[in-house]
Amino acid sequence: MSTAAQEKSVYEQIGGEPAMAAAVDVFYRKVLSDDRISHFFEDVDMERQAAKQKAFLTMVTGGPSNYSGKDMRAGHAPLVKRGLNETHFDAVVEHLRATLEELNVPAPLVERVLAIAGGARADVLNR
Repeated sequence: MSTAAQEKSVYEQIGGEPAMAAAVDVFYRKVLSDDRISHFFEDVDMERQAAKQKAFLTMVTGGPSNYSGKDMRAGHAPLVKRGLNETHFDAVVEHLRATLEELNVPAPLVERVLAIAGGARADVLNR
């Protein structure tokens, strides 16, 4: 990887705002069609959820920080009470990987994004 590419954030390398918007759209289509996890979104305003997810992913991948939602632990605590567990987290990561691959994100960047997502596991699952 060139020095210039190394200096760019993951967000910039993926393609910035248009790529993040596309990724969130594809990601939630996958999540909502998955019986393992779709029930967690039954009473969720998905337009609002997608906007929060886009802002969060933008922030954690080094893009502009416009995320104003709850921290991962607080935001997911009600879901943990409803049974959110490792299997569900793994399903979300599976869909994130499939989304990025479908959008032709280079494998090294996919792995970096998945590492960032994996870093949130303990907080998401309130451990």
